Amino acid sequence: MDKATTAQNYFLEGYACSQSVLMAYADDLGIDMETAKKISSTFGGGMGRLRKTCGALTGAFMVLGMKYGNTYPKDMKTKLSAYEKVRKLAEEFEKLHGTTECKELLIKYADPAAVEKREHHKIICCSLVKDTIDILESIIKK
Repeated sequence: MDKATTAQNYFLEGYACSQSVLMAYADDLGIDMETAKKISSTFGGGMGRLRKTCGALTGAFMVLGMKYGNTYPKDMKTKLSAYEKVRKLAEEFEKLHGTTECKELLIKYADPAAVEKREHHKIICCSLVKDTIDILESIIKK
């Protein structure tokens, strides 16, 4: 099963968008699943339901940090390289969706019938999880 499908399945089980993305990469990153779940748990809903930066994106930022992040404070080359990957991910996501903000994404893609049933976030966010991982995979494979 590919990473996007794995993450979407986690999301449909009830995990937050941020958790779903990080959990899909946990084994590859050497993180145990419980740590992945906990560390990403408050980033869903655009950072603790503040509706700020999309949780799927913040989960992907965590993946990039774990894969490419610096561990020494003076290692600017590694730090800046990781930041560049984060910027690329955010830029590509914004090109695709017009924004990186959870609130704006929910409004943009909301279907009135789904909103009435309180299912709109599942439909929208599940798709955003996939799109985020597709972009993330293209960055990782470069």
